[in-house]
Amino acid sequence: MEKIAPVIVLSIVVPALLIVLFFFVCIRLKRVRDDRVPFECGFDPKSSARVPFSLRFFLLAVIFLIFDVEVSLLFPLCYSIVLSVKVETLLSLFVFLLVIL
Repeated sequence: MEKIAPVIVLSIVVPALLIVLFFFVCIRLKRVRDDRVPFECGFDPKSSARVPFSLRFFLLAVIFLIFDVEVSLLFPLCYSIVLSVKVETLLSLFVFLLVIL
């Protein structure tokens, strides 16, 4: 416990100091309305910058991200099976596949 106490204290103190420093350094300036609209090559904007999009595309993007993370986690596990066929490795593969299904 004596060796981990300084690590715990530093992991709390350093982020707290950085947050306090951030609030002292960054002064929020009052923004005028022109700063909030999109800039289109010097012309007035034709429409709002906040265009709504379909929820189907959002769900498709989330499913893609989940699949991408799943594949990136599955490749090293398959590679470890090629290197050494152990019961623990096969069991971890089956548990992982069971969880993602």
